[in-house]
Amino acid sequence: MTPTKLMATAAVSALTALFAAGGAWAQDCPRGDLDKRYCDVDGDLVADVPTDSSQWIDPDTLIFAYTPVEDPAVYKTAWADFLDFLKEKTGKDVVFFPVQSNAAQIEAMRSGRLHIAGFNTGSNPLAVNCAGFRPFTIMASKDGGFGYEMEIITFPGSGIEKMEDIKGKQLAFSSETSNSGYKAPSAILKADYDMIAGRDFEPVFSGKHDNTILGVANKDYPAGAIANSVMARMIERDVIKADQVKSIYKSQTFPTTGFGVVYNLKPELQEQIKQAFFEFKWDGSSLQEEFKKSGEEQFLEMNYKDFWDVIRKIDAANGVSYACE
Repeated sequence: MTPTKLMATAAVSALTALFAAGGAWAQDCPRGDLDKRYCDVDGDLVADVPTDSSQWIDPDTLIFAYTPVEDPAVYKTAWADFLDFLKEKTGKDVVFFPVQSNAAQIEAMRSGRLHIAGFNTGSNPLAVNCAGFRPFTIMASKDGGFGYEMEIITFPGSGIEKMEDIKGKQLAFSSETSNSGYKAPSAILKADYDMIAGRDFEPVFSGKHDNTILGVANKDYPAGAIANSVMARMIERDVIKADQVKSIYKSQTFPTTGFGVVYNLKPELQEQIKQAFFEFKWDGSSLQEEFKKSGEEQFLEMNYKDFWDVIRKIDAANGVSYACE
């Protein structure tokens, strides 16, 4: 064989080996709906912790963010005792990051600027698939009950007594990534009432649940789709009066905010953070003071695959894609 043919044969063999290795790597890294930077070998639908320790991160300061509902200043105070306990458990500084939108929160984790978070119900699938979020707990009542309902509310005298009365009027949503603030009501209105945004009613977006609730209570919006756990806390704090609004629809119970960590935190650190959630003493804490208003007084262990199944089905009905930009 001539030197030229030998070189050509060697090049083909090298390329064949390269493509074969690439195919084997792809098979070793199944990911389902996850972004291409993540793997899901165990099939639990969340990003695996990297097997290569050089990919782990072990920051000196941990950044925590709670889903952007109501005034972030309220929740910085509410989470103060827990974050002190988290600092004690991990031996690291912990900073509360007041995010203003679901999109900003997801981007912060995707870009490595957010390590621990509570993502709202609707944005959990996006956070899982696009940001490497690994949720493991939700808040629950002392007897283990958990979740909230989506309600469509109006104000007394609005002329809206039933869902069909929304036709031709405005309906306020919070944001397109919110389950109760957009995804669930959109799916329900279409499936059960043959009502579609833009055709049968005018959709408007308030940005957050509390904006929608305040908007309806103050008669800025004729109706709005909201999470009733947020409304319960606002009524408890006298932000609005219960008689300022009335409900015309209440959904099945959905899982509430999911808490977890970014996938590439050092495994020992991830375990310390989990322990902090499950060992935290609620009684007399700033966390209990705030969240008992909506009946939540403990952290309950959960998994994304099972608890968020109904949310993924709602997303599928709405044609939602988890593609990351």
